[in-house]
Amino acid sequence: MTSIDRLDAELLSALTDDPREGTRDLALRLGVTRNTVQARLARLSASGVLQGFDPRVDLARLGLTVIAFLHLELAQGALQDVVEALGGLPHVLEVHATTGQSDLAVRVAARSHAELQSVLQEVLALPGVVRTRTEIALTTPVPFRVGPLLAALTQDRGRGRTVPLVSDKQDS
Repeated sequence: MTSIDRLDAELLSALTDDPREGTRDLALRLGVTRNTVQARLARLSASGVLQGFDPRVDLARLGLTVIAFLHLELAQGALQDVVEALGGLPHVLEVHATTGQSDLAVRVAARSHAELQSVLQEVLALPGVVRTRTEIALTTPVPFRVGPLLAALTQDRGRGRTVPLVSDKQDS
C-alpha cells in the first residue's frame, strides 16, 4: 500500500479533471515547483497509484447511448474462462468480481436496445454463464470520480515538504 499526502491527492485530482494538463500548469495550479510535480508523478507512477493518463470518452457522442449493468451468475469453476471471454467482447467496458447473488458485474455500452439485446445473447451464450440480470442506466448523475475520496483520505495529512509559491491569502 502506498501512502499519499494532500499534495499527491491534489495532483491526482487535477489530472482527473484534465489528463492533458502539463507539469508547468499543474505546478502553477498547485503552488509548487515543476520539479516537485515531476517527482510526484514519477513516484505515483512507479508505485502503481497512477496507472495512466486515459482520456475520458463521451460514449453518447459516439452513438453509444445505452449503458447497462449485467449481473452474471456462473457455473462453478467457470470464473476465469468467462472473464477472459468477456475481455474479448468489444461492448464490455469493465468487469467486476462481486459477492452476493451474482458472480460478476459487467458494464456494457450499446447503440440501441436491440444492440444491447444482441450483446446479452452473446454473453448468455458464453460457456459457464448460467443466468444474467440486466439493469439499464437512465442517467449518470455522479460520474466516476476519485477527487473527493482522495481529499477525504488526506485531509489530516500535510503537503510534504512543499511550500506554496503563491500566498493563499488575498490582499485586503
